[in-house]
Amino acid sequence: MRSDTVTKGVQQAPHRSLFHALGYTAEELERPLVGIVSSYNEIVPGHMNLDKITEAVKRGVSMAGGTPIMVPAIAVCDGIAMGHIGMKYSLVTRDLIADSTEALALAHQFDALVMIPNCDKNVPGLLMAAARINVPTIFVSGGPMLAGRVKGQKRSLSSMFEAVGSYAAGTMSEEEVCEFEKNVCPTCGSCSGMYTANSMNCLTEVLGMGLPGNGTIPAVYSERIRLAKHAGMQVMELYRQNLRPSDIMTEKAILNALTVDMALGCSTNSMLHLPAIAHEIGMDFEIDFANGISEKTPNLCHLAPAGPTYMEDLNEAGGVSAVMHELNKKNLLHTDCMTVTGKTVGENIAGCVNKDPEVIRPIDHPYSETGGLAVLKGNLAPDGSVVKRSAVVEEMLVHEGPARVFECEEDAIEAIKGGKIHSGDVVVIRYEGPKGGPGMREMLNPTSAIAGMGLGSSVALITDGRFSGASRGASIGHVSPEAAVGGPIALVEEGDRIRINIPELKLEMDVPEEELERRKAKWQPKAPNVTTGYLARYASMVTSGNRGAILEIPKKN
Repeated sequence: MRSDTVTKGVQQAPHRSLFHALGYTAEELERPLVGIVSSYNEIVPGHMNLDKITEAVKRGVSMAGGTPIMVPAIAVCDGIAMGHIGMKYSLVTRDLIADSTEALALAHQFDALVMIPNCDKNVPGLLMAAARINVPTIFVSGGPMLAGRVKGQKRSLSSMFEAVGSYAAGTMSEEEVCEFEKNVCPTCGSCSGMYTANSMNCLTEVLGMGLPGNGTIPAVYSERIRLAKHAGMQVMELYRQNLRPSDIMTEKAILNALTVDMALGCSTNSMLHLPAIAHEIGMDFEIDFANGISEKTPNLCHLAPAGPTYMEDLNEAGGVSAVMHELNKKNLLHTDCMTVTGKTVGENIAGCVNKDPEVIRPIDHPYSETGGLAVLKGNLAPDGSVVKRSAVVEEMLVHEGPARVFECEEDAIEAIKGGKIHSGDVVVIRYEGPKGGPGMREMLNPTSAIAGMGLGSSVALITDGRFSGASRGASIGHVSPEAAVGGPIALVEEGDRIRINIPELKLEMDVPEEELERRKAKWQPKAPNVTTGYLARYASMVTSGNRGAILEIPKKN
């Protein structure tokens, strides 16, 4: 056992004395030590139930012969952090989580791990850590929130942000906004649409690192507690078989995740996190992979914000396994991939049934023949940009309009809510990328304001920042290279014609090449927004959005 390093032999007597100080018995130290990495806290709605999930996991580990030891992982609530300096600290926590979990696991020599995440960045952060540590590991999330109800209709957090935009437009009263406020988030859990947290929990299941149901069983269901107990028991089976993340998170598993991403219509943030996870397993992930997979993968689900269905509906329809079963009818998955069940993907999904063809479209009757995400390129985004195609209304799939240029998110929101943005405009928000932000803030406030002002079918938004999974419309993010490093988005001027063609995967500005060269020669880098602390260190090491905003040690000249 790896833990023998700290529990066996006379030389380890000092180590054991510290375990005795913790109350562990000699019998417990004879068993494998299983780190239970819990993201429980009292600030993130998706995490307030993780104490119960953690206790259930610990019980499962104990029943199966292990010694569970809880250690913490941090998490940020993107909704609470939205629209202010707090959002600069969201994406950057992904690497803090990976690094701190690596440190905890290796410093204490755990034999196996159970990861208990739920929200946006701690799911991929813990997947990255699992790949690095590479001891038998299983994931069990806290589960999604149930949808709220306002005036008899199911609603979610994206509805809340859009209600604020409607209030600014004068089409909703303060009393109506208050009704949304009190009802759109009715339970604990990760917000109820196919936002980033639920996207990544579903993809964890596809990667083979979570048991079936991990992505969709609602947080408030007792079934989630039973799942947690089974995860605790199953990690001991993984330990006995020495089945590790390197056996499960392979290149084929990453491609499976990207395929199911297309079918589910996941958040654009998955195009930051899958490359980062791939990097940890040594896979060179080019975001262009998305277009090749999208071309042959139909979009089967329109979960909120793309449509009127929610995570609870996907769960009742058969969950992620039912979606994978539909995809396998056209042999779109690598079914030989191993999973934490101890069985292959093919064995796991055999016999699964699509119980609701309105929630999960049959493979021969999809919402579209192509997947939910698209990577656009052109002279505005030479290294790529990302759009959630499944959440774009048909009339905006091809769009041309004048650029309305803003140097930060706050200025854009002020203009949108001030009625200064008009039908046909293309809002450009720059210097919000991984380096320029720093931290690549989400733009849910401006996209929601555009939708709430009634401009969702006539105004596009382009940024080197990123979007919440709750964003919808012609919202194109991750524009690379970003403005802070002199990417073409830094050269856009007010009134330039911007051409968007999502079917043809193009994002261009109608500016002659010689004019762009003239602007480039005059361009000067902006002074950094932050010069001290973690954000400054992050900005010095982070790569562009098209590479997953991974961290690299800067090369010396």
